[in-house]
Amino acid sequence: MKNAADIALMMQNLRIVLVNTNFPENIGMAARASSNFGHSPLYLAEPRRWDYDKALPLATSQGQPLLDSITVTGSVKEAVAPCTFVVGTTARTGGARQQILMPRQVAPEIAERLAQGEQVAILFGPEDRGLSNEHLENCNRLVTVPTAPDASSLNLAQAVLLMMYECYLALPDTARIDSHPSLSRRVTSEERDVLFRTLKETLMDIHTLPRDNPDHFFLPLARFFDRADLRRHEMDIFMGICRQMARLSAIASDKEKAGD
Repeated sequence: MKNAADIALMMQNLRIVLVNTNFPENIGMAARASSNFGHSPLYLAEPRRWDYDKALPLATSQGQPLLDSITVTGSVKEAVAPCTFVVGTTARTGGARQQILMPRQVAPEIAERLAQGEQVAILFGPEDRGLSNEHLENCNRLVTVPTAPDASSLNLAQAVLLMMYECYLALPDTARIDSHPSLSRRVTSEERDVLFRTLKETLMDIHTLPRDNPDHFFLPLARFFDRADLRRHEMDIFMGICRQMARLSAIASDKEKAGD
């Protein structure tokens, strides 16, 4: 039997990030769903409409505390900045949306990080079109809920409920101790952005990435780093490599100019 206090503590480190929401009623139902599985906090990233009074009846008394403490942010990056692991939900596949998992596949990884006291976020897109490719750039994993082909659309709150249910089931009975105490902590989403931006600029400077479309060609490298479960000391190593590459590139450029 899971310890209720441990569950509550772990689930409160799981952020439910609703992006560009259109209907306050869906926010209320998402709060109700969260109340069933540990009261994970709700974050609204650039909501199109947010009306507490319209959301409250759907949240019921169980979800009201989550509505009372809801956080509204100006961007997805702000909502996930302290998180070490960000999961994006999508119904579309192909293109940039590769290596998509099912909820039951990603839930154990989410649960493991929650058990270690890390902040995790799950992103849910707007009701009319879902998360954009730009939103998904913040994500370490992509997940989709398998449905019948003739009824593939899920209500936002239904998607929240399904994801939280799988995460809840995957939680251990007690919080686990990190099996690698010698490792530094995992990088946050904000630190990941810094590394990716620096690495991208460095690779463009040495003509490894084209300047006209660097994001497309950088995507496989980003996915590689996400699979590697990057730690802070490893990030520092790559940042140091980038600095050395930038220094050598500048020296080569100066010599080339002097030769002219």
